[in-house]
Amino acid sequence: MAWTLAFAATAVMFVLVTGANDGAALIGLCLRFPKVPGWLTVTLLAGALMAVPYVLGVAVAATFTERLAGLGAHGGAAAFLAGVVIAVGVVAVLAGRGLPTSLTLAVVGGITGAGFGAGLPVSVSGLVTVLAIGAGAPLAGVLLGYLLGALSRRVPSHGRMPRIVLTAHLLAYGAQCVAYAVNDGQKMLAVVSVAVEVGRHGVGGIGPVQVGPAWMALLVLVFLAGALTSLPRVGARLGRGLVLARPLHVVSAEAAAAGAVLGSSVLGAPVSMTQSVTAGVVGAAASEGSRRVRWHGVVTIGTAWAVTLPSSMALGCLAGLAVRWL
Repeated sequence: MAWTLAFAATAVMFVLVTGANDGAALIGLCLRFPKVPGWLTVTLLAGALMAVPYVLGVAVAATFTERLAGLGAHGGAAAFLAGVVIAVGVVAVLAGRGLPTSLTLAVVGGITGAGFGAGLPVSVSGLVTVLAIGAGAPLAGVLLGYLLGALSRRVPSHGRMPRIVLTAHLLAYGAQCVAYAVNDGQKMLAVVSVAVEVGRHGVGGIGPVQVGPAWMALLVLVFLAGALTSLPRVGARLGRGLVLARPLHVVSAEAAAAGAVLGSSVLGAPVSMTQSVTAGVVGAAASEGSRRVRWHGVVTIGTAWAVTLPSSMALGCLAGLAVRWL
């Protein structure tokens, strides 16, 4: 019973934090575009989260539970729990110090470190592959954002341009929601699936990722609660903390982030949507000149990303050692 409550509490906390970190960034960037109704923004994201995993699969969720460490062995679920808790703690501490970072990167480090500390087999090749793709996605986001920003200024202006740009924005945001649901958002599926499995069968190894529609609906509601609560703070950071955002910046950043994350999904590698969105915003703004970018904010976020993986992995290893001797 104690393990069930611990996993349930961790799942709720994790989904709330994910909503506050990822959901608020997605919605906040979208709402920086004029004349976009908030209800439509939330509905598109909720619909994608609810439906896309059933249509396009849960390969990325399986990466968290299967490709990083041998979590199917006895003690795998406890190590997974320790890694997730460490990841949330690292993100919370860095955010408290004004260093917003990637929860996805922290989860990868926390789970891998906890698996190693718990004496479970760790897949070095799987970890290297995930990290390589994860590092490549923001670079792709910057490049795509720059190219799309430069191309958007070559489109001739006419009377219907505001409507065309609004349509492009909604399409890009919709693609971004799909990309999040098929990739970065699936870390929530992994955590909820493990919590449900522990509730049914007790703590032990981890099986395949399975989340029924009822649990998925609850996940989406908790995610949106976290997103809407943190929306003012995170939205302001993305829009004004990095660049002087314009409508075309928003469209270019959304399309760039969606392209980078969807491309990574083909390989089943988890990629941070917040990293990709940030990279897309910077690239789109930089296409108008480096002075459009507030580089101090970029350096601050980059520093947090660099600190996140080693700290979460080291702390995860210590937590795994503790789990090993329980």
